[in-house]
Amino acid sequence: MIVDDPTAHRSRWHWRTVDNAAGGLALDLGLYAVSAAFAAITAVTSTLLPHRAWGAVAAVGYLLATLTVTAQLLLRRRSATSRLTGLPARWAVTGLAWAATTLLPLAWQSIDRAGGRTDRAQEEVLVVEQAGSRLLEHGTPYLGPDAIAALPPGEQLMGYTPYQPGMAMFGLPRALLDTWWTDSRVWFAVGTALALALAVAALRRTPATTSEATPGQATNGATRRRDAALLRGVQAATVLPICALTLATGGDDLPVLALCLLALAFAAADRPGRAGVAVGLAGALKLFAWPVALVLIVWGLTRRAGTRVAAGAIGLPVAALLPALLVDRDALTENVLRFPLGHGLVTSPAQSPFPGYLIANALPAGRLIAAGLLVAAGLAIAVRLARRPPRTAVATALICGYGLLAAIALMPTTRFGYLLYPLALLTWAPALHRPVDTPTATVAEETSGRSTSA
Repeated sequence: MIVDDPTAHRSRWHWRTVDNAAGGLALDLGLYAVSAAFAAITAVTSTLLPHRAWGAVAAVGYLLATLTVTAQLLLRRRSATSRLTGLPARWAVTGLAWAATTLLPLAWQSIDRAGGRTDRAQEEVLVVEQAGSRLLEHGTPYLGPDAIAALPPGEQLMGYTPYQPGMAMFGLPRALLDTWWTDSRVWFAVGTALALALAVAALRRTPATTSEATPGQATNGATRRRDAALLRGVQAATVLPICALTLATGGDDLPVLALCLLALAFAAADRPGRAGVAVGLAGALKLFAWPVALVLIVWGLTRRAGTRVAAGAIGLPVAALLPALLVDRDALTENVLRFPLGHGLVTSPAQSPFPGYLIANALPAGRLIAAGLLVAAGLAIAVRLARRPPRTAVATALICGYGLLAAIALMPTTRFGYLLYPLALLTWAPALHRPVDTPTATVAEETSGRSTSA
C-alpha cells in the first residue's frame, strides 16, 4: 500500500472546507461574481467582436445568478434547512445561469448571423460548416494543399480544417439548410448537453456507499457528497466563463470535452466498453481527446478490460479517418498533421503566451527546445502510467487533467481557451469516486486517487 502524503490530506481538507462553506453557496457566489466581472471586462475590452457581444449578455446573466445566490445565503442564515438553499436549488440556479450566459447569447448571435451580421461567430464556426459542405459534396471535409495554395493569401487559413473528420458532422445541418438553428454552435450545444446529461445519469445510477457509520447514514452522506461534487463538475463544464464563452462564440471544444467527461463517468460506473465508445467519439472530433483515450485504455488494462476500451477508443477515430484517407490522403495529411505541427502553408493563429510559445519565439532553436520539453513531459507521464497505472476513474481523470495542463503549457502553438480541458477534468474528478463495500476497498480507492494527485 502506498503511504499517503500528509500535505495531500491537508490540501484536500482545505479544498473541501472551501467547497462546502455555507452548503456550497459561498463558492457558488464567488464563481458567479468573478464570472460577472470577467464578462463585463470582456464586453468592454475584447478585440474580438463575438466575445464583446457575449460579454454584454453574459454579464447580466452572471449578475442575476450572483444576486440569486446572495438571496439564498441570506435565507440560509434564517433557515438552514430551507429547500430554496439546498442542492436541488443550486442545480436550478446552475441551469438558469447556463441558459442566460451561454444558450441565450449563442441563440442571439446565431440569429443575428442568419440575418446578415458577419461579426457574430468565430472562424472555427465557419471552418466546421465549410467542412460539412465539403463532406456532403466531395466525401472529405478537407482541401488538398494545391487547393489551399490556390486560394487568395488572406483566405488560405480558412481553407484548413484542423480537426478530425467527425467534426464535419456538426456542419452538415448548415450545408442542408441556411437558417439560425443550423448554425454549428447550436449543434455543439446540443451535443454538449446530451453528453453531460448522460454523464450525470451514469454517475447518479451508481450507488454511492461508504463503510462509515450506519449503512443508511453512510449511503445518504456519500450520495450527498457525490451529488455536490457532481454539481461542481457540471458548473466547471458549463457556466465557467472559459466554457460559456467558447460555446457561445465558437464551441467546437465543448462536445469533445463533454464526451471525455462522459467516458470518465462510464469508467466510474465500471462500464469500460461504453467508456471506450464515448472517448472514441471525442477522438473522432479532435486530437485533444486522444491522450484521454490512451489513459483510459491503461485504466482498462488494470481491470482486464483494455480490449473493450480500445475497441471504441481506437476503432471509432480510425473508422472516421478511413473515408477521408481513401478519398484524398494528401488533403488529410495537410490538415490533420502538417498544419497543427506548424508545417502548413500558413501559421496557426493559436499563439497565447504560455511557456512553450514564449520559448519557441524568444530563444535560439526555441521551437526545438519547446518540442523537447513537450516530449519530456510526455515521457514522464508514460513512465507514470507504466509504473503506477490508474486503477480508478478518479486517478484517470487527474492524470488526464494534469497531463493536458502540462501539454498546453509547453506546446509551441496553443491558446488560452484550451485550458477548459484540464480545468473541467480536474474539477470532475471528485464526482467519480466509485462505490465501495469494505473498509479495505475504501482505503485502496482513496489511496490511489490521492497518490495520483500528490
